[in-house]
Amino acid sequence: MNDITEGINQAVNLIVTLNPDVMQIAGLSLYISLSATIIAALIAIPVAGFIHFHDFFGKRALLILIQTLYSVPTVVVGLVIYLMISKAGPLGFLGLLFSPGGMILGQTVLIIPIMMGLVISALGGVDRGISDTLVALGATGFQKIIEIIKEARYAILSAVVLGFGRAIAEVGVAMMIGGNIRDQTRVLTTAITLETGMGNFGFSIALGIILLTVALIVVVILNLITSGLSHDSPWIRGGSQG
Repeated sequence: MNDITEGINQAVNLIVTLNPDVMQIAGLSLYISLSATIIAALIAIPVAGFIHFHDFFGKRALLILIQTLYSVPTVVVGLVIYLMISKAGPLGFLGLLFSPGGMILGQTVLIIPIMMGLVISALGGVDRGISDTLVALGATGFQKIIEIIKEARYAILSAVVLGFGRAIAEVGVAMMIGGNIRDQTRVLTTAITLETGMGNFGFSIALGIILLTVALIVVVILNLITSGLSHDSPWIRGGSQG
């Protein structure tokens, strides 16, 4: 019990004094996870939109594959990316192994299926009557797509926020691809694992508090997004007024 109390006291001191090592690790974690989230969103949202708005052979099988990838173990993703970017791999010439760039790539690959699936679900959750009303009002196919995306925008933002939460909390990809190198690729989750094994509980608790704080912020943002902030589509308002 004394070890826990001392660890918490040390952790609070490290955070309050803005310990350089703690801040560096936290900053790198945010940089890598935010970068991966932005890249994943730029890929996942358009692809998810294409899948939702188009019918093609194998669409159901593709949706099942995307849903299956929700729960793929992070170490499997780490292994695949490791083999791809190692010196003997096809992308070895990029020099991404044991670098923040490689970790961004790994986290991006990890969260793309999650974002994609959630965005498809968000678009599919828009009331069918809205689409019918838009057609009745003379909207073109492109205008209909834009308005449906607007209707689902908060659910889409929720998917992005959840993707970020998944990225910053994962361990397997960060450990395998980053290598947990001090001042280069050591992030919150890998540092917690290392410091706990070394018995540096104060440092581990400090990092854990920061990670929990980030998780809390993600949950708060997610609740704000989904707390009824949506507005009626201008097409629907125009139709009701007419």
